Amino acid sequence: MKRDIAQLLVGMLAIVVLACGPDKAAADDAKIAILFDAFGNDPAMKKDWGFSALVEVGGKRILFDTGNDRDVFAANVKAKGVDLTKLDFVVMSHRHSDHMAGLGHLLGVNPNVKIYAPKEGFGIYGSSLPSSFYRRDEALSPQMRYYDGNPPAVMTFGTAWQGANFQVVEKTTEIAPGITLIALVSDLPGTKELRELSLAVDTSDGLVLFVGCSHPGVEKIVEAAAAINPKIHLIVGGFHYVVAQDDAIARLVTALKDTFKVENVAPGHCTGEPAFAALKQAFGDRYIYAGVGAALQSGGPGATRGHRRGEAPALEGNDLAVYRTLASRDDPFGLRRRSQH
Repeated sequence: MKRDIAQLLVGMLAIVVLACGPDKAAADDAKIAILFDAFGNDPAMKKDWGFSALVEVGGKRILFDTGNDRDVFAANVKAKGVDLTKLDFVVMSHRHSDHMAGLGHLLGVNPNVKIYAPKEGFGIYGSSLPSSFYRRDEALSPQMRYYDGNPPAVMTFGTAWQGANFQVVEKTTEIAPGITLIALVSDLPGTKELRELSLAVDTSDGLVLFVGCSHPGVEKIVEAAAAINPKIHLIVGGFHYVVAQDDAIARLVTALKDTFKVENVAPGHCTGEPAFAALKQAFGDRYIYAGVGAALQSGGPGATRGHRRGEAPALEGNDLAVYRTLASRDDPFGLRRRSQH
């Protein structure tokens, strides 16, 4: 009996440690509203090329991208009843206009909101460089030299949205418990050196990954996300296969389904119609429709629902009987006795 009690106490201590650990986004499922895209079945929402989504998780409200048109974005936000004054922060995936044109409306409503954006030299979201980047000619007269020959050590470059609270991100960074921005750079023709942020949220079901356009390659983004949590529960957003041929799409499907064992997909925006079809066929009921106006939750059809939060097993049989005996005592673990020593 003493041995049973000792084993039970060890198990219960593990439960207490798990319950009292640091807060994470995994404390809640992610709730997602698609605010901007060119397809959808919600008659209240306007369609246009671009992407935006509202993410609510772990007590945080996150806006991911702002779409292609200020007025369409404003109309869709109103149609969904979204209060942009109550955002914890915004993530801009990259500098292309079909993801950032709604910033004018956002900043008109919430001018001080924190906006995470990729850091680029001379980037549209603001940037800085050491003044040593340019060659100097000491023989020139001061009036022919930059800053009269005395430049600041660091040169700061502006943004089209002067006064906005941009926080530029250069490398993959956890910005809140369980919420990480994955920073990658495209090396593909047409977008070479384009920097892009993806949003990875660690939930109770696994990692939920938001991608804007996946210019660095959706496979590379998923690979980076798997280093955070190898269980990729859901990918939402643009996979950038809109002009891809069937063989490339087939390789994408194989990588997501078989290599990375992604549980659910909710493709949108630049994924492309042939890729929609191929992913739908491959993932079946684990393909989640994500047109504009759609409301998603991280516990998709492929998720195992009703599981316990915390990894310790439930008490059964003799353990449960011992627990009930201990729980009926005024000081079952002798805490008061130990605190007196």
